[in-house]
Amino acid sequence: MTELVILNAPVVSLIDHMGSDRSVTRAARVSLQGLNEEEKAAAKEQGLINYLMKNRHGSPFEHAVCTFYVKGPIFTFREFMRHRMAGYNERSGRYSVLPAEFYLPSPDRPLVNIGTSAAPEFGPGTPEQYERYIARMMSLMEHAWQVYEDNLADGIANEMSRLAHLVNLCSEMYVTINLRSLMNFLSLRIDSPDSLVRSRPQYEIQQCAELMEAAFAEHYPMVHAAFVANQRVAP
Repeated sequence: MTELVILNAPVVSLIDHMGSDRSVTRAARVSLQGLNEEEKAAAKEQGLINYLMKNRHGSPFEHAVCTFYVKGPIFTFREFMRHRMAGYNERSGRYSVLPAEFYLPSPDRPLVNIGTSAAPEFGPGTPEQYERYIARMMSLMEHAWQVYEDNLADGIANEMSRLAHLVNLCSEMYVTINLRSLMNFLSLRIDSPDSLVRSRPQYEIQQCAELMEAAFAEHYPMVHAAFVANQRVAP
């Protein structure tokens, strides 16, 4: 059997981006005839971005776009695709044999729910709980992967052989998203004390979102600053 590769954290990198902070203000100024003279005077780069963010004039933020490469467990990808506001291209298990890469949490990942199903709060498990959990998962993963390889060796098509896979199998995809949609994603997928509305995302998708936000802050610093100042409410 192929040796399994275990990932303890997602991989996220900015592959490409279009535009800058100025792309947002340039798009907004097309509509500035509707502002009064006082507002026009305040319409400098950061001032205009802050105005747009605060007053939820969102469309100018759609004129800057990021493309991210993401590798992570399938269950996290399904959470991404709940956000029907981005372009996705994911590796296909129908057209190719998938790599033997699985996600398992590191020991510092909160393991037990100490809240409720409606308002989950997670805390650490005991070292013994973690060891038992990892042992059970490794046994299951090895069996599932063996079934997958046996199916392929028996001539079963890729698309049917993959039915053996678990949701912690890792996949990879490109995500192309404009800044308005990205801010909406970040507002829901990062639990930040600066947020107007509390979010309770799953740990793994928050790891992805934090890496995406770091790239956002680096390449669009004025927009990111306005997003944070507006209590992380997307325009």
